[in-house]
Amino acid sequence: MKQNAQRLRKPSYLDFGRSTYPWHSGIDYSAEPQTYRVGRGEQGVLICEPYKSQLLPFWRFKTPDLAASSARKILNMFDKYVKGGDFVGADLARKFLQMGFTRARRYANYMSGIKYDDDFQQLECGTGDATKAECANYFYEAWHKAEANEKYAKMKKDWIAQFG
Repeated sequence: MKQNAQRLRKPSYLDFGRSTYPWHSGIDYSAEPQTYRVGRGEQGVLICEPYKSQLLPFWRFKTPDLAASSARKILNMFDKYVKGGDFVGADLARKFLQMGFTRARRYANYMSGIKYDDDFQQLECGTGDATKAECANYFYEAWHKAEANEKYAKMKKDWIAQFG
């Protein structure tokens, strides 16, 4: 019963409300950081410039070696943003680490990376690439190091209290 309910659930991106989405292209979030909202999970990660352009070139998970290097580089960038007091940059770097984990896991679970078929039925899990699970682990460790950073946690708490 539960499996049937899960199979019939429509992916959230199909009812995406662009007008109510708090992140917008065309905003320079380093010049107007007060417009940035923390959000849930990875929201806004591929929209917020100039950070997207700074972080995206290093976001790779094709092989375990690339994933390890990528996670290390993005974590270093995260640390620089935190040390520089740039919460928006730090939060987006953290989101890239989280996204590295979730995307690599998606390919570990589904060979094509596609979770649903054309009729919105969830495809069989466990058909993916086992090396992507190793890639995901590098991002997972780096993501949790970022989350555990005390200065970042304080910056995040203060940001949410002030801006949302």
